[in-house]
Amino acid sequence: MQPQIVLLKEGTDTSQGKPQLISNINACQSIVDAVRTTLGPRGMDKLIVNSQGKATISNDGATIMKLLDIVHPAAKTLVDIAKSQDAEVGDGTTSVVLLAGEFLKQVKPFIEEGVHPRIVIKAIRKALQLCMEKINEMAVRIEKQSKEEQRTLLEKCAATAMSSKLIHQQKDFFSKIVVDAVLSLDELLPLNMIGIKKVAGGSLEESQLVSGVAFKKTFSYAGFEMAPKSYEKCKIALLNIELELKAERDNAEIRVDNVKEYQKVVDAEWQILYNKLAKIHESGANVVLSKLPIGDVATQYFADRNMFCAGRVPDEDLKRTMKACGGAVMTTANDIKPSVLGFCERFEERQVGGDRFNLFQGCPNAKTSTLILRGGAEQFLEETERSLHDAIMIVRRTIKHDSVVAGGGAIEMELSKVLRDYSRTIAGKEQLLIAAIAKGLEVIPRQLCDNAGFDATNILNKLRQKHAQGGQWYGVDITKEDISDNFEQCVWEPSIIKINALTAAAEAACMILSVDETIKSPKAGEPPMAGGGMGMGRGMGRPM
Repeated sequence: MQPQIVLLKEGTDTSQGKPQLISNINACQSIVDAVRTTLGPRGMDKLIVNSQGKATISNDGATIMKLLDIVHPAAKTLVDIAKSQDAEVGDGTTSVVLLAGEFLKQVKPFIEEGVHPRIVIKAIRKALQLCMEKINEMAVRIEKQSKEEQRTLLEKCAATAMSSKLIHQQKDFFSKIVVDAVLSLDELLPLNMIGIKKVAGGSLEESQLVSGVAFKKTFSYAGFEMAPKSYEKCKIALLNIELELKAERDNAEIRVDNVKEYQKVVDAEWQILYNKLAKIHESGANVVLSKLPIGDVATQYFADRNMFCAGRVPDEDLKRTMKACGGAVMTTANDIKPSVLGFCERFEERQVGGDRFNLFQGCPNAKTSTLILRGGAEQFLEETERSLHDAIMIVRRTIKHDSVVAGGGAIEMELSKVLRDYSRTIAGKEQLLIAAIAKGLEVIPRQLCDNAGFDATNILNKLRQKHAQGGQWYGVDITKEDISDNFEQCVWEPSIIKINALTAAAEAACMILSVDETIKSPKAGEPPMAGGGMGMGRGMGRPM
């Protein structure tokens, strides 16, 4: 007997070959099952409770994937594609995971039969390429001619994005708000210029869009009641200075031998503060916003002179105010002159729910807007915010890439038909593989039916027939439990979503297929693991 050769450190876990591949595919399947039911207008929501006991209710694929603490290395790739879809396009996160999982599921029997993974990967790449060509050929360009037409189109896209979310009852109301918010931005469409503030209480319909900046009333000191609550045509000073008495002495040590000397020190301190305040007042500003606290002396001083002040304004709000009203954030009071002040038509402090909000409206370079959301529970508001984020991203994308395709599984069915037809024209193993991928694409319409409780087989047969006859925009009609021309029904999605989702799903499937060995080094000081390392069932079990 030859002695055993130990190549890797003891306790290192290696699993390789076909079983490893199958195990990875199975792990991905269980991830897909976690988000499968959230797809579409009739999708269910997930309630996820983290280790601190904070509950999150969500329907957004990427949010769910982030919150599930997934340890299986192969399954992590699915989480990554969901995240990338979220960052790049904003919507379609559930679809991308479903597609990747379904591709793997369809090629799994071939792998088990002993087809080499590389051949499978080549077939997936080929199929992807055909899909891209077909999407680009089918996508309908929207003419950017009239503002009205563009608006209605954007509203339809936003409504489609929201139809699967918690707020689908109010999607008409919100799609208008979202489109207004996005259209108020400048060319680059920066996301952080749309602020979303959540106020619990009230109904969803009470949500409003402020064209300009709005933020919650900050912590205030004595004297703020006397400050006026609204101005017309006001000038705004944006500061990063602490207007407080105690702020003036920084670890200074002074030795004094009588009270008069001490009094001088105190007076000097007051004098410094008053000089600052006087300078701010002379600049002609009516509203003073500062990132650092504004103390009670300063608050009273401003109130006496009919000026409004707010300290401890969050950084992002200050930046958005600067963007909307012009001006600059000053770090010293010495050179405040009219040129660095912001300007807006109307400033007011208004009660919204239990909080008071400071609203700046009629800003000259208002490239920013704020959504104030109302609604019941906190989780509900958070989910509304996530849904609106998806819709905002979609509208941005549609403005940038102005071509759309029909949603509701229509495009997937058409691609499936194209691949099927192509697979019949080639010989060899690829024929079977491409047909399998074509079958995989049908997961989207099938899942839409399943989630709504329809008879999926029945509806898919109708769809296949329609697409074979050339009805390329036919998809699932959720409301009538039948099929319909989704392009006429205005279930539209930007084609970039589909392109991105298919590319990401195909890439992830190829990546998982190309792994045939997992090597896991033990952590230092851990006893070597007993038994067969990375099997299944380690998903939610004890941490690795």
